[in-house]
Amino acid sequence: MRAVVSLCLCLLALTAQAADEEKDLAYSMGVKLGERLREEAPQLQLESLLRGLTQAYRGEKLELDAQRMEHLLDAHEASMEQSGQAPQKAIAAEKRFIALERGKYGVRELTDGVLVSELRAGSGAKPGAHSQVRVNYRGQLADGSVFDASDKPQWFRLDSVIAGWRSALQEMPVGAKWHLVIPSSQAYGEEGAGDLIPPYAPLVFDLELLEVR
Repeated sequence: MRAVVSLCLCLLALTAQAADEEKDLAYSMGVKLGERLREEAPQLQLESLLRGLTQAYRGEKLELDAQRMEHLLDAHEASMEQSGQAPQKAIAAEKRFIALERGKYGVRELTDGVLVSELRAGSGAKPGAHSQVRVNYRGQLADGSVFDASDKPQWFRLDSVIAGWRSALQEMPVGAKWHLVIPSSQAYGEEGAGDLIPPYAPLVFDLELLEVR
């Protein structure tokens, strides 16, 4: 009988622990959402926010139609751009993305903040600051959209590429293939690059070093 009682107590304790973890997880997600919204829209009416969040999460009927919500969100986005909040939003988004990438298994950080994951080891020579390199690459934004990729190996002078490439390539032996997360400060910074790369955009590359000369 004591064994049965002990087992029941253990099960109750495990159930309570699981419930606490779920509650703490929900709270943690709420904190992250709250911090993000405080940066983007500090004057939000929290009662309406929570009502909309609850209805959407539960799949309930919404109080506003999709067209009205889209119009309001677009207007808010335009207002942020006019008031100069858009850069702050982009900076905050980059910080969150870099922090998440830094925490992944196998990631190491170079002195300039570039994050490196080794996809394949190399054993050849490493480039110097003024070397030419032949590489394959694929470049993405933080949202996963591809902005550039080589359809065949390409030659570059190391002193003509973005800073994040320069620092990573000088540590790569020929034959290596690395996954890079490059902060905007080591890429195109606050200016971006045309229509392809927005301001304060971290860049993600799969970069393969084939030859050095």
